[in-house]
Amino acid sequence: MTSGRSGRRKRGRSERRRKGRRERRKRGRGERRRKGRRGRRRKQRGGSKKRRKKGGGGRRKKAAEAKAEEAVMIQGRRKYSGGGRRKKKAEDKESRLRRALSFDDAPSSPEKKPRPDDDDGRTMDLGGRPVPVDFFLEVLRRLGPRGVLDAAAVSRAWRDCADRVWRVAEELRLRPAGAGLLAALLPRCAALSRLVLHMESDVDATMLSCLAFSCSSLEILEITMSDKASNNMTGEELSRFVSEKHSLSILKIGGCSNLGFLNLSSSSLNVLWLSDLYSLSESVISCPNMSELSLCFTQQSTDCTDLVSLMDGLGRSCPNLRNLHISSIQLSNEAVSALEGANLRGLCMLSLILGSKMTDAAVASIVRSCASLALLDLSGSSISDSGVGMIGKAFPHTLSRLLVALCPNITTSGIQAATVQLPLLQLMDCGMSLRSNSQNEKQGAYFGEINGRIRLCPKLPTLKKQPMRQKLIIKHDNLKKLSLWGCSAIDALYVKCPELIDLNLNSCTNLHAERLLLQCPNLKNVHAFGCQDMLIGAIRNQVLNEFAAAEPHLPCKRLADGSKRVQLSQFPQEQLPEDKIWIGFKRSECIVHLDS
Repeated sequence: MTSGRSGRRKRGRSERRRKGRRERRKRGRGERRRKGRRGRRRKQRGGSKKRRKKGGGGRRKKAAEAKAEEAVMIQGRRKYSGGGRRKKKAEDKESRLRRALSFDDAPSSPEKKPRPDDDDGRTMDLGGRPVPVDFFLEVLRRLGPRGVLDAAAVSRAWRDCADRVWRVAEELRLRPAGAGLLAALLPRCAALSRLVLHMESDVDATMLSCLAFSCSSLEILEITMSDKASNNMTGEELSRFVSEKHSLSILKIGGCSNLGFLNLSSSSLNVLWLSDLYSLSESVISCPNMSELSLCFTQQSTDCTDLVSLMDGLGRSCPNLRNLHISSIQLSNEAVSALEGANLRGLCMLSLILGSKMTDAAVASIVRSCASLALLDLSGSSISDSGVGMIGKAFPHTLSRLLVALCPNITTSGIQAATVQLPLLQLMDCGMSLRSNSQNEKQGAYFGEINGRIRLCPKLPTLKKQPMRQKLIIKHDNLKKLSLWGCSAIDALYVKCPELIDLNLNSCTNLHAERLLLQCPNLKNVHAFGCQDMLIGAIRNQVLNEFAAAEPHLPCKRLADGSKRVQLSQFPQEQLPEDKIWIGFKRSECIVHLDS
């Protein structure tokens, strides 16, 4: 019994010893592992506290020595210190911002513009998955300015991507409600060259200053005004802005009724559009490289702008002018005669509209002063058929666009003579020129356009009574657009123009359906707003050719007035090859527009 009890005790003690040894071994291994991990962490952090302290002192000592040597060798250079790297980055950022904000401090050497595609292999987290940065950049580039601003508020990574998109943006189209958005957004766009603004708020000197200092490389600026906004910039502010922007080549501003005077001087400005001008006390435009000028004045009888001096100074200040557009009710024969004295022989496009005081004498001045016009717009003038004849004789080899809308002294004879004398004519607008006497007495004339749209304008006086019924025959090989909107005096129309693609017959109220003949195989658009239902049906039957496949193709004959067609079946039909027969049935689709 004793020996058995003692053996059990021995076995229990040996078992306990083994368990203790195993536990101690486990704790030792765990401790060694923990120490190894702590050591590796210390190595990654740069060693132990003593080593870091010792190494930090060494770096400070070396930095002090380098600072002393650099101060001795290079005077005036910013000294280096322990936090020098952070300061240097801040200085570089500040210098880049200064170049973006100031148009005077241009960089000495052109810097390479960053591209959104240069992502350096970086990725962003999207739903727990890494996605290449160039994917996000491509998405942001397809958004508008408002969408990019909203995306920048998501996270820091999205904000970095948005900043990269702003840095390489070359064109912006905004509808700002105030100058705050422009002040926050434009400094980020260092490469911006074109800016289009549709202002929802007033424009003043503050916004011009923001544009001047934020867009260092701006080349194109367009500002239009909404109905609720007004343009409060003065002539002095505009002159300062144009003179300081040395890279500006195209400037288009609307709502310029508060300028007071116009004194612009720039060697880079190439195109200038100013609208809603009113009573300019001084009009000086000194831009030797300008090729296009457009000045639109308000239609107010109190406008006292001296157009004679303006025209006279254009020859000396803008010798390279090629396109000139002036819209004013103050245009007269004297102003056009001053243009003759300006000696602008290089003009290719001349538009002088709404000058009811201009007569055939103004046409004579234009013929003497311009050698090779390609476009001539005298809409709203008082020229007659004699003036149209002078135009046809003077520019038979150059004129391709002639606009004589709202000219009440022109008849169908003058229009037909112009189409005969101008073989290169491609566009002709005679809207509201051929009006019946009953319509002339009505109040509220309207001003249409070649593409069928209509806008209101003051009624112009009628100087000559038009015949009630006129027949218009137009045959031309190159004419592509013909506008006869509002020609209520026409009751018969024959158009044979194989290249015609656009015909405007809006408000031709007296045109009879049985006296209409259109032989225009390439016609694509016919505007028939305000026409009689029978006339609209006749237009559709002729231009849409709905029953062309069912009708026998027999020779036809029309009477002289175009009112009746008779098929001549007694003549044998010419047999055409199969391919030519197929081409004859093919016709371009035409659309009849019944809206204004």
